[in-house]
Amino acid sequence: MTQHTLSTDNPDILALQPRLRDADASVRRIALIELADLEDPDGLPWLTHALNLDDAASVRTEAARLLEAWEEPEVVDALCHALADSDDEVRAAAAQSLSELKTCQAGLRLLPWTTHPDSFVRRSALRALRELRLEDAAEPALSALQDPDAGVRREAVGILGWLKRTDALPHLARMTCDDPDADVRRAAVGALGLAIDASVLPALRAALVDPAWQVREEAAGTLGKLALAEAGEALIQALGDDFWQVRLRAARSLGRLRHRPALAGLQVVLGHAISNLRKEAALALGELGCVEAVEALREAVDDGDPEVRKAVRIALAQLGQPV
Repeated sequence: MTQHTLSTDNPDILALQPRLRDADASVRRIALIELADLEDPDGLPWLTHALNLDDAASVRTEAARLLEAWEEPEVVDALCHALADSDDEVRAAAAQSLSELKTCQAGLRLLPWTTHPDSFVRRSALRALRELRLEDAAEPALSALQDPDAGVRREAVGILGWLKRTDALPHLARMTCDDPDADVRRAAVGALGLAIDASVLPALRAALVDPAWQVREEAAGTLGKLALAEAGEALIQALGDDFWQVRLRAARSLGRLRHRPALAGLQVVLGHAISNLRKEAALALGELGCVEAVEALREAVDDGDPEVRKAVRIALAQLGQPV
């Protein structure tokens, strides 16, 4: 192990120094835990030293984990360097600690790592940037939409969604149709919910017939969030999807849109074998405001599932009908 000297007046930290230098990696690891428990900034140099230079992966992993609560520049830099560690557990621990960053100042130090040659490093840097809502991350994220690694593209989509970058909508719309990875397409579909432009509705309609049911489910939900009345007919078609999860989102969205032509389709769904789907259909029928739904709802008053019965009562109340 590379030798290191602690510069501190804290006697508790100084007392740990022999064990931090011990030849046994397990002893060094426990000493690091005790050092971190002191919560003294004077201990940070040893933690960062152990993270980047200890010859035992178990010690480096522990150091990465223990540095999670710190946002000092030297800590962020050390964690970023650890993303390229030779050991997968060290890399994963560093990525997790970086994802807990809370300040934009710390986030700025991540930006150069978004173009690192290693895709794991790029992916982890973007993931850590996502919830910081750092405007400086927008340009790296836009560039990363073309990354060959699907995980990098997915994290880039997340950043643009959190930042509500409407200028990214045409790019995201293309990704919903063209990206070869289903998870990326699903993320792009979700990000389209931030606003509406000319590219959004055609992209979401196309996503409703995507080969992956998860993408279709996301598209059905996003159409409801955007309150796109023009999507009504496509959502009615989605009520017949092979996957009940897609039908559920479609029913929910049709209710939000108050799309009355969906009445017949929702009444059919009200008799579905899956109770969650029956519940959503009942709620949607109440939101439609069609008195023609009363008869079907009354037939479901004694449904075997209490959540469905509750939804039916709510729907009938919305329609001004006694239970």
